[in-house]
Amino acid sequence: MPRVIKHPELRREELLDHAQALFLTHGYDKASLNDVIAAAGVSKGAFYHYFPSKEALLEALAERFAKHALAGVQNILADPALDPLGRLNALLAKSRQAKIETAAEAWALFETLFRPENLVLFHRINLAASASFSPHLVEIIRQGVEDGTFCTFDPEGVADIVMQFGLATHDVIAKAFASGTDADMDIAIEALEKRVRLYEIALDRILGIPDGSIRIGEPGYVRAVMTARRANPSASVAAASKKSR
Repeated sequence: MPRVIKHPELRREELLDHAQALFLTHGYDKASLNDVIAAAGVSKGAFYHYFPSKEALLEALAERFAKHALAGVQNILADPALDPLGRLNALLAKSRQAKIETAAEAWALFETLFRPENLVLFHRINLAASASFSPHLVEIIRQGVEDGTFCTFDPEGVADIVMQFGLATHDVIAKAFASGTDADMDIAIEALEKRVRLYEIALDRILGIPDGSIRIGEPGYVRAVMTARRANPSASVAAASKKSR
């Protein structure tokens, strides 16, 4: 049979699809690179041309999740009817919805990042997400400054603070996962809910708007995302692969 030549980007996406399916089914730690290579039906040389390590593969999956999330909010970013505050809150609301809908799959892929030995990788993946979303946050904040909605001298700095919120909750989540008990999970959820409220107040004040203007969370949001890791994601493999494209 003649060898099938595929466009490099198409081949890369197929490798990510196979990796994501295996990670969801078996878990990131139990699925090896050899498993991914065998499932994809490619040579080791071809695979390593795209992904030099398992960590690089996970980073690429995280970048794909970020791109998918960004594609899902393009209508919000382009909606001329929204003012800067409305656009920012709509963006945050869409982000909450997406995190709830994909939480079980996301935990299956990325829970390993909350182990102490993977802290550097966790930071690298957050940088990938920041690279996708920060420019849009900066633009929204700049527009708000121009029309008088927001009052800040550093839109880039505010956007950076927003993207740092996830990093700041790392230790709380890692401790809850390490213990594994329901009681510790409840403590972590309560701590995260308080942190979200604090971030909302902090962002309101940094932007010079009344307290309660920004909505990062909503009732039940943190619990829905945190407890989704207990769900069995294997039944959602096909749907997750489709969503992430």
